[in-house]
Amino acid sequence: MKTSLLSIGAILLASFGITANAQAEVESYKIDTAHSSVKFSIRHFVAKTTGNFSDFEGTLKIDRDDLTNSKVEATIKIPSVDTDSDKRDAHLQEDDYFGADKHPLMTFKSTKWSEALGENKFKVVGDLTIRGVTKEVVLDVELLGFGEGMRGAYLSGWEATTTLDRTEWGITGGQPAVGDEVDVTINIEAIRQ
Repeated sequence: MKTSLLSIGAILLASFGITANAQAEVESYKIDTAHSSVKFSIRHFVAKTTGNFSDFEGTLKIDRDDLTNSKVEATIKIPSVDTDSDKRDAHLQEDDYFGADKHPLMTFKSTKWSEALGENKFKVVGDLTIRGVTKEVVLDVELLGFGEGMRGAYLSGWEATTTLDRTEWGITGGQPAVGDEVDVTINIEAIRQ
């Protein structure tokens, strides 16, 4: 009887150990801004004007066993906007656009990941805050891969796209010459911490 109880105990402990080991460890990654980009385009009369933000940071919490459990947070500094025109970039800081003196940061925090787009492609829902206004947005995200980088760094790569209606955040400057829809493309290379 004593031997049977010990055997059952050993089996339960072994089972618990297997279960504990099977649980995924969430990996933390920091965006490598030197190898990442935040780009956008918007209609101007009959063509499109493009730009980017050069100063941003962010972190990803990645569950490799179930990527739908992953999370991402990012911050973009509005004054870093670059459209290849100093005059236009200065105007974008003003109140009819970003109002950067009062709201110098744009932030995104994911709330849900789903595999609606297929293997390694996700719908990532999150809260985007611009000018102090928070709206839910959906990003189409593709996992580009995991792998070794230089000097032993372990990397993850991602691409995200979405289209935003800028007026939802109170950005109304330039209408009607400047369109309301902004196409956004984000490419991320992140380093495991």
